[in-house]
Amino acid sequence: MTAAEQKPDSRGRLSATDWEQAALEVLAQGGVAAVAVESLARTLGVTKGSFYWHFPTREALLKAAIDRWEQRDEDQVIAHVERIADPRERLRELFQRVSREVQSHLVYAALLQASDHPLVQPVIERISRRRLALLTAAYAEAGFEPRAARHRARLAYTAYSGFLQLNQRHGMPRMDQEEYQAYIDHVIETLVPA
Repeated sequence: MTAAEQKPDSRGRLSATDWEQAALEVLAQGGVAAVAVESLARTLGVTKGSFYWHFPTREALLKAAIDRWEQRDEDQVIAHVERIADPRERLRELFQRVSREVQSHLVYAALLQASDHPLVQPVIERISRRRLALLTAAYAEAGFEPRAARHRARLAYTAYSGFLQLNQRHGMPRMDQEEYQAYIDHVIETLVPA
């Protein structure tokens, strides 16, 4: 059940988490500008008063939702991949995990579109530094010289970000599952050293 389908408890209240999740769903589909208190309240089936019980402003909700997304992304992707000892396997697993079209990647694509927003910019910078550091370390451990490891990390990260942008904002034709998996396999073959 999505947060948008979540109904208030018997007292008619939603938690801050419910609001944050609903905001992330809207953000994933419509971008930062689509996150609006009135429309979220209608979707959740509550009044705006429920919102103000948890957040003083729309910006406070947006910040809380983005922070929640960043932490969940860290937990679900980065923390899991960092535990893999072999750098080549770590890279393969990372590419497989980020290739799935899940809400987290849609949120990331929407945040990239709003990277000049004052609440979004520091998050994108933190995430980019963290992901580039993870990639650079894996390439260095796989035998690349430091400079080459940084370049390969940038190339891999750019391929990921660019693919999301092409799919989300530029109307690229959708690939069927077989073609998409072939593309991911090609990316892995191209970017993960043998």
